[in-house]
Formats: sequence, C-alpha cells, structure tokens
Amino acid sequence: MFSQTHLTAAMSRRRFLGASGGIVAGGLLGSGISASAAPAVKAAAQDKSFEISLAQWSLHKAYFGKKLDPANYPQITKLFGITGVEFVNQFYKDQKNNDAYFETMKKQCDSEGVKGVLIMCDGEGHLGDPDTAKRKTAVKNHHRWVDNAKILGCHSIRVNAYSTGTFEEQMERAADGLSQLAEYGAANNINIIVENHGGLSSNGEWLAGVMKKANNPRVGTLPDFGNFNLGNGKEYDRYKGVDEMMPFAKGVSAKSHDFDEKGNEIHTDYVKMMKIVLKAGYKGFVGIEYEGSKLGEIEGIVATKKLLEKVREELAKA
Repeated sequence: MFSQTHLTAAMSRRRFLGASGGIVAGGLLGSGISASAAPAVKAAAQDKSFEISLAQWSLHKAYFGKKLDPANYPQITKLFGITGVEFVNQFYKDQKNNDAYFETMKKQCDSEGVKGVLIMCDGEGHLGDPDTAKRKTAVKNHHRWVDNAKILGCHSIRVNAYSTGTFEEQMERAADGLSQLAEYGAANNINIIVENHGGLSSNGEWLAGVMKKANNPRVGTLPDFGNFNLGNGKEYDRYKGVDEMMPFAKGVSAKSHDFDEKGNEIHTDYVKMMKIVLKAGYKGFVGIEYEGSKLGEIEGIVATKKLLEKVREELAKA
C-alpha cells in the first residue's frame, strides 16, 4: 500500500513514469526518462493522435482513505508522466466556493506543465428532474463548478443526465436542464458534457437523442468505455454506444478494470474502441479511469497508460 509519505518523497525526487512504467520498491512510481532519451520522447510527443489525461477517480480509494491530498493532484498527475488533469468535485466539496484555492491549483498546474481538462461533477441535483423547480436548482448548483472549471483552465464540466419518466420525457427533461446550464457555460467558455453513467444515459441511442434535442454547441458527451449498465442485468453494447456518442464527444474516458498477461484490458478491446474514437475525428484527451481491484490503483493507472500508448503506436502504423 502506498501512502502520502511515499508520494511526497516521490515528488521531492521528481521521479516521473517513463515508457516502461515500472513500479519501484514501496509500490509507487517507476524510474524517470533519462536525459539521453528526452529528445526521442519529445519527438514522439509531436506526432500523437491523442493525448492522455488522468481521471482523479482512478485514485478514489486513496482519497477517501485520506492517504492523498487533493490539493496536490496536478503534481500527482505529472508523476505518472501524464499532462492532462481530470478533477472530481467530490474531493473538493469543502472548497467549492473558494476561488483562491482553485487559483492556487491553477498555478500548480502551470508550474508542473499540466493542463486542466475537466471537472467530473456529482451530487448537485438532477439536471433532468421532472420537477421544473428542482431542475432549475440543479442547474444553479452546477454554476459554481463552471466557475471553478474556468479558473482551472478546463474546457468542460462532466454532469449526469439522470431523470425519470418515459423514454421521450426523460430525453426532453435532460435536454432542457443541459440547455439551461449551457447558457451559463457559454458565458464562461465552458462546455457541459454528459457521461454514460447508468440508467438511460447508458443507452447510446437515448443520449445521442438528448444531444440532438439540446442542439447546443456547448452541450456534448463524454463516452466512457465501460459504463453501459442499463440495470436489471442488462448491458448496452459498449462499441455501439461509444460510436453513437462520438459525434458529440468533447472528451473520452478510457475505463479499465482487469488486464491479461499481455497487458490488454479483458472487458474492452482498446484497439477496436480507439478506432471508433479516432474514426470520428476526435483529437482531444483520452482519460485514464481505472476502477479495478486486482491491481492497486497505482499499478492500474500504469497498466492503462501503457495500453493506451501501445494502441496509439499500433494505430499510427496502420
């Protein structure tokens, strides 16, 4: 088990994860890129079909266990050799209205050479609530996260499209709530993006329909490779779902759980999935979101990063 002490020591040593992604004794981070390898790494970075970011949820056990400080997340991201930072609002609830806190975080991003990508937002009400007053309250509750995303230099906040009612009613209500929030987002140059996150939102056809009804350039999707649980033991086809969501995608979440002996994710064919992503003309960040239990959080992040890098290289040669 790693600890804040291990992490602090790694930060002080500035030991970044290299292409090998090996884990050092103590279970934290691998050896850094040597000075002699730097030119090759820099050259490779100039020819990437997509960049890799890190979803903070990948370390949720460490955060909920108070083993890591969310104030250091940009530094933690850079330690993995990753330059895109995806924040999770659950770890900053006490700082929600503290501009100075997020301004300090932005300075940390800048000093580390990492970029804020998005904030994943939960627990602020249902944007598709059948009660119009509650829907408006949910919209207003998200305003502050739009403000924080702007401070952090992110392009989006990720929200949920939960609702109740018929297929069409839920589509209408979610589109309305998203459109209301998008007005505030547009005024702050922030997108409002929806992840497939259970219920009808995990139905790619339904979520694509919501996007069409919202018909707003500030409203988009965050396709997640693994969140296609429709409930009652039913699963939506993940490849079909991502394909349906990609025309509206402003982010992509590379969900991972378990890996085989060759380093491939056993639930998702990453080559097949990334072909769908790139075929849509997507050029943004692909975020690592490890949620497995067989590997520790550190190891799972490293394994997912190595897989994405391998796939990126394979597809570049295709």
